Amino acid sequence: MSIFRRGKNSEQAETDAEAQVSPVEAPAVAEAEAADNEVANDITGSSAEDEGAGAEADAVEVSAAGHDGPYDASEVDSSVGRLDLGALWVVGVPGMELRLEVEETTQNVVGATAVLGDSAVQLQAFAAPKSMGIWDDIRAEIAESIVAQGGTADETRGALGTELRTRMPSAGPDGRTVFAPARFVGVDGPRWFLRAVFSGRAAIDEGAAQTLMQVVRGTVVVRGDAAMAPRELLPLRLPEEVEASEAEDDESEAGASSDDLKPFERGPEITEVR
Repeated sequence: MSIFRRGKNSEQAETDAEAQVSPVEAPAVAEAEAADNEVANDITGSSAEDEGAGAEADAVEVSAAGHDGPYDASEVDSSVGRLDLGALWVVGVPGMELRLEVEETTQNVVGATAVLGDSAVQLQAFAAPKSMGIWDDIRAEIAESIVAQGGTADETRGALGTELRTRMPSAGPDGRTVFAPARFVGVDGPRWFLRAVFSGRAAIDEGAAQTLMQVVRGTVVVRGDAAMAPRELLPLRLPEEVEASEAEDDESEAGASSDDLKPFERGPEITEVR
């Protein structure tokens, strides 16, 4: 089964990131530095069988779209077989956990991270100009920022084009500087930009990243028609089934509170017949 875990960004990590990096890079840096800062409420999602059906759908879409993903919403028929997060439709794989990052102040979903074993990939989509892509500029900004902080950033050719392999510095438990590997992958689409940040073993091991790369390739970006500034984060939301579950929980809690206010109401009675 897939598990949806709602996480929240560390306020301190967010502050530090925003002070040192560009708006498009900041969420990924905060995620890398605060990956363990999560809310412990898990919600059961779709079954592995449903996820497998999504993978089979991808095989059909390769020929229809002329490439093997990621896809624009215009290139697929529907979100069937994928998890509908609003601007992103994410395909699942067996054993995957999906963590939705929620901004604490606004309660908006700002990112989705697929976790598989000791590897993870964070997905975020942004608005982009119609006439040109933005990955080249963003990649240069990320590299400059990380190097300025004492890390390393090297461009390399990957499955989805030019990507950035980095070592991001942070303070370890003993106060010494430690370096966490991160792999930035960017895809320029029609009026959108998709960024995938691999962390954990997937950041340094191609074999470990292979399955998560299938998740990235199977992702569909829903840009919408609304006018948005370049680099503005496309809106995400909880899946409908998760929202319905939370609504039911809220109603149950409200009902319980209402009952608590009626301490003298007569309860069930049993008539004894002798």
